[in-house]
Amino acid sequence: MIDWLAFLLVLGSALLATVIVVITYSLGIRLLTVSGRTPIVTPAEFTDAIAVVTPAEAKAAVKRAAKAAKKSPLTDGQKRVALFGARACFALSGLAALVGIYLIVPVLHGLV
Repeated sequence: MIDWLAFLLVLGSALLATVIVVITYSLGIRLLTVSGRTPIVTPAEFTDAIAVVTPAEAKAAVKRAAKAAKKSPLTDGQKRVALFGARACFALSGLAALVGIYLIVPVLHGLV
């Protein structure tokens, strides 16, 4: 027999954990951008890539990010606080992922 209450409890907690991780990571990206450190990923060379970013496009993205950072109305102190907040959000989302792994793998809590 299926314990539906337990099933709903696991479903709800999984959805809540997912929402928390996504919100903290998204807020971290937003705060990182506000602090003037726009995350730019250089393109990788893949033979089966769907979309390829040319070096000129990557250079233009770096230039746009630098221009946007100069136009920021925030003071240096506010940028430091935003950067600290971004790092805290990334730490929280990483910690939530590690707790999830700990809960899933029984060897980690000595039950095996």
